[in-house]
Amino acid sequence: MGYPMAGHLAAAGHEVTVYNRTETKAEGWVAQHGGASASTPAGAAKGADFVFLCVGDDPDVRAVTTGHGGVLETMSAGTVLVDHTTASADVAREVYAAAKAVGVGFVDAPISGGQAGAENGVLTVMCGGDTADFERAALVIDAYSRACTLLGDSGSGQLCKMVNQISVAGVVQGLAEGIDFAVRAGLDIEKVVDTISKGAAGSWQMENRATSMAAAEFDFGFALDWMRKDLGICLTEADRVGASLPVTALVDQFYARLQSQGHGRWDTSALISLLQE
Repeated sequence: MGYPMAGHLAAAGHEVTVYNRTETKAEGWVAQHGGASASTPAGAAKGADFVFLCVGDDPDVRAVTTGHGGVLETMSAGTVLVDHTTASADVAREVYAAAKAVGVGFVDAPISGGQAGAENGVLTVMCGGDTADFERAALVIDAYSRACTLLGDSGSGQLCKMVNQISVAGVVQGLAEGIDFAVRAGLDIEKVVDTISKGAAGSWQMENRATSMAAAEFDFGFALDWMRKDLGICLTEADRVGASLPVTALVDQFYARLQSQGHGRWDTSALISLLQE
């Protein structure tokens, strides 16, 4: 997702330097969008007013921020670091403290909208951090977002993303059951979706995944490996705050079954395949 997001920054007139651990991807981005690439996170961040991360998980966030060759080695006081990774609230607060220690602002800013949202520049961005840092960063984030909201102190963006993933998990499972039922009942899926999407059952998942679910097409979209990572973060945080997530825990088990079958790179909508077995 970082590839098109960085492209929108370049298209908005910003001078962009990119880093990717797969160097050919960074070189491909430069060939398409201009700008420059660097061989380390620190190299990409040197001289930048804003630095944006979009990586995999807590260890990746630490590696590219506070680790050897991380961006905080070269970021100057008064600049702002924005993390678009879906990670834990703990790592957000950890990096916030490390950034503040060297005079750098930090905003945890996980995103929702999928690959299509990144490519079309219409992501939803959930932020945590200090108001002044958020207000500065939001002006730049506008290049690839349609909504960018400060939810509270550091870690609040990640907590909001957990709410998002908890909600999505239940919706996808419900949609999977509904579509499977419709197929078995002999209904026309397109007509069903066109009808109920205009009512209370309507959702992004229904509009974008119902047809492909019915056709058993899952080789695209948000990999369920990443969803399992996200749900694990949600369940850990739920234990901490005393929240009960029975549906989320059940859906997590379903994704675990798909992973065990070797389908970790399938889209999250693949839940329906378990019903089709």
